[in-house]
Amino acid sequence: MVYYVVIPAYNEADYIKLTLDSLVSQTRLPARVVVVDDNSTDETSKIVSAYAEKYAFIDLINKESEHIHLPGSKVINAFQEGVKQLDQHYDILVKLDADIILPKNYFEVIINAFEGNSRLGMAGGFAYIEKNGDWILENLTDKDHIRGAFKAYRKECLEQIGGLKPAMGWDTVDELLCRFYNWEIQTFPELHVKHLKPTGAKYDKTARYKQGEAFYRLGYDLSIVTIASLKLASKKGQPLLFIDYMKGYLKAKKEAKPLLVTAEQAEFIRKYRWKKIKSKLF
Repeated sequence: MVYYVVIPAYNEADYIKLTLDSLVSQTRLPARVVVVDDNSTDETSKIVSAYAEKYAFIDLINKESEHIHLPGSKVINAFQEGVKQLDQHYDILVKLDADIILPKNYFEVIINAFEGNSRLGMAGGFAYIEKNGDWILENLTDKDHIRGAFKAYRKECLEQIGGLKPAMGWDTVDELLCRFYNWEIQTFPELHVKHLKPTGAKYDKTARYKQGEAFYRLGYDLSIVTIASLKLASKKGQPLLFIDYMKGYLKAKKEAKPLLVTAEQAEFIRKYRWKKIKSKLF
């Protein structure tokens, strides 16, 4: 199977060399890598250009956008710009962040899984962050969730779910829609991906409200949002985040923000969430 990689990047000069080094060292190399420099003000483009000159399968695309970082929309808009540069001669499409280090066998394991299971829609490893000199699991989500920083999609699955949504919560709605259409998701605990910047390290209050808005746009009801907000705030070790998440949800509900899913999909999502909640309680 052939896989392509798209890497959205914004001011990643401190990290992207490490990401690209881990890519070109894979035991199973990608057929194409497109790095989308999203209006960086540092030397991101210069670094990527050097790799593009050395490796024929790496391309650099420069995109102009605002410097304001809103989780979800900026990165997915850049990702979509990269997808436009691709042909259709691939089986797997990978969305990578520009601040990660992959184990050398990452894609060998991932592609083998896709080749062995025709219903596998998405696959990925686990994120680890450095703390006091050790690399520890960035334990923000359940073990059956693939982090948005390194997601691999079967082309047919990605097309059926309608691509990635340019909004916060994109890396949750994609998996929920994957399950809605009866595709399988597989995570690999043995694949330790080094995440060089902790998730949400630079999020301001507006971005934190966006998390609550994302819960609303996924079709969650108030009970599910309360549980999800408490869980996420607790995992991040910042209990007061719960208030921002709830405010964001209530604001989005008052403004009747458009959902990211259909009414039928929202009903499926609520039932799926309650099923998971109950499975942990009983």
